[in-house]
Amino acid sequence: MVGSRLELNFLRLLSRCECMASEKRDESEWRLEKYVAALEDMLTALKRGSSKPTPELLNEYARKVEFLKGLLETEKLSSPIEKALANQFLAPGRTPTTAKERMPATKTVHLQTKARYTDEMRNELLGTRSFSDTDSEALNLRKRKGLAAAATTAEKQSATELDAVLQHHHNLQEKLAEEMLSLARSLKSNTLAAQNVIKQDNQTISNSLRMADQNLEKLKTESDRLEQHAKKSVNWLLWIMLIVVCFIFVSMILFIRIFPRLK
Repeated sequence: MVGSRLELNFLRLLSRCECMASEKRDESEWRLEKYVAALEDMLTALKRGSSKPTPELLNEYARKVEFLKGLLETEKLSSPIEKALANQFLAPGRTPTTAKERMPATKTVHLQTKARYTDEMRNELLGTRSFSDTDSEALNLRKRKGLAAAATTAEKQSATELDAVLQHHHNLQEKLAEEMLSLARSLKSNTLAAQNVIKQDNQTISNSLRMADQNLEKLKTESDRLEQHAKKSVNWLLWIMLIVVCFIFVSMILFIRIFPRLK
C-alpha cells in the first residue's frame, strides 16, 4: 500500500535524522536541515493520505519533527548559554512510563545535546585564555549576570506557562461542569416528559378497559333479553299452530256430518 510505504520511508528518514542529530556536526553541514524539511513534507503527505496512521502516531511523529526543527534552531544560536537555555525548552516527545519501556531516540538526542551544550558553556565560563585580572573579573561578572538574567527569564517563562496550563485546565473543568449540568437538566426534562406520556397512556388504557367492561355488561343484558324474547315468540307460534290444526280438524268433521257421502 502507498500509505504504508510512505510511512516506512518516513520512519527510515526520521531514524537517520535522529542519528545525525546525536552527533557533533560542522557549521557547514546542511544535510540535516534538508532532511528535516523532507520529513515535514512526508508528514503532511501522511496526514492527507487515505491509509494514514492513527492520530496518536501522527501526533508522536509531529512532536519528533518539531523537536528536530527546534534542535536546528538552537544550533544556530551563537552563545552556548543561549543554546543550553533553549535546549531546556525542547520537547523530545513522550517519556517512558515503565522500566521495560524503551527510551525514545529523541529523548536520547535531547540528553546528548544537553550534555554537549553544558560542556560548551562550562568551557566558555572556565576558559584558560590570557586575560588581565580586571578583564577576567568583568567577564565573570558579565557571565554571572547573564546566567542570573537567563535563569530569571526561564523562571518567569516557566511560571507563565504553568499559569497558562492551570488556567486552561480550569476553563476545561468549568466547561465540563456546564456540559454535565446541561446534560442533567436535559435528562431530567426527558424523564418528566416520559413519565407524563406513560401516565397518559395508563389512563387511556384504564378508560378503555372500563368501557370494554361496560359494553360487555350491556351486551350480556341484551343477549338475555333477546333469548327471552325468542323463547316467548316460539311459545306463541306453537299455540297458534295448535289452534289452527284443531280448527281445521273440527271443520272437517262438521263438513263430513253436514254433507254425507252420496251412495
